[in-house]
Amino acid sequence: MDEMTEVRALRADAPTVDRGRLAPGRARLLAAARAGQRRRAPWRRREFVIVAVVAAVTAVAVTAALLVGGDSAGHKVRPATGPTFDLRGMSAAQLLNRAADTLETEPDGPVPTARQWIYRRAIQEHQDRTLPDSMVPQAYVDESWIRYDGTALASMEFDGTTTRMHTTKMHLENGGAGDDRSAREMYRVLSALPSDGERTLRVLREKNAIEDGRGVPQAENDYIEISVLLDAYVMPSEGLASLYRALATLPGGKVTDHLVETKAGTRAIALSYDRGDDPRTGEPAQDQWLIDPQTYRIIGLRLLTAGEVVGGSSLAGTAVVDRAGVRGPVDTGPDGD
Repeated sequence: MDEMTEVRALRADAPTVDRGRLAPGRARLLAAARAGQRRRAPWRRREFVIVAVVAAVTAVAVTAALLVGGDSAGHKVRPATGPTFDLRGMSAAQLLNRAADTLETEPDGPVPTARQWIYRRAIQEHQDRTLPDSMVPQAYVDESWIRYDGTALASMEFDGTTTRMHTTKMHLENGGAGDDRSAREMYRVLSALPSDGERTLRVLREKNAIEDGRGVPQAENDYIEISVLLDAYVMPSEGLASLYRALATLPGGKVTDHLVETKAGTRAIALSYDRGDDPRTGEPAQDQWLIDPQTYRIIGLRLLTAGEVVGGSSLAGTAVVDRAGVRGPVDTGPDGD
């Protein structure tokens, strides 16, 4: 069973949803939802708990989304311009192990306090062929804030007259919201992972945070498990290195032999994994992870069908701040644990 296919089919007739209440990223929602209803994820992505809401929405709430100029979702993947980065002949395993070696030497910044917020600015891409082009924001800026302890989510929304901050109270920790988890809990899981790929895979399989699908190859179950963790809001360097080494042991990854340009205008390494066929077109679909060529951090995720971008999210900025609405870095205070 291909859960991403199910989600795309489920979404086919639904109008654009309220991005503020769906939290920071349509692409991350789709990627998380590939786990399907048969999987329960103790550290799954924030948006996964509202997959059922996406299908049920029948009205569009207008939000503070700024339309982005240029080509829309559905465009071909373009090579980036500027200094070259030689990726010719590089395998996914070589790339991921190189990235892991680099990350292990990088120090982490201060860990957020419980009361601090994680700000994200992303360029979202979305293609909804069921609606007239004039009604569909093909690419837009999405800003969100989530508290590190998982107690609140905030976003800017436009009600037709003014733009206001909308805050949703949550309780993600200790099972308070079912299977979802806070950024703090995700960070603790990542910080405890072993340093090598095989041991990391064993730990993830033992925890079985996302229930393995019946009849699904182990490598696919492993990939889904890793991909959920790759979207943690705060990622320790060694934890990301562990995930990369685990991913390097799995088959199916393919590195594009040139840097690509993200919707946020940055250059990135593109690492793709097949996700079955698009039910609308029958064309092969892929996840494409966008990786910064300098830091090896993930800066986006796109869904491709026959080489065309049909959805995605490209990171344009992130910061740890003291309150929702603040966009720049601030000094950290005493730990609020």
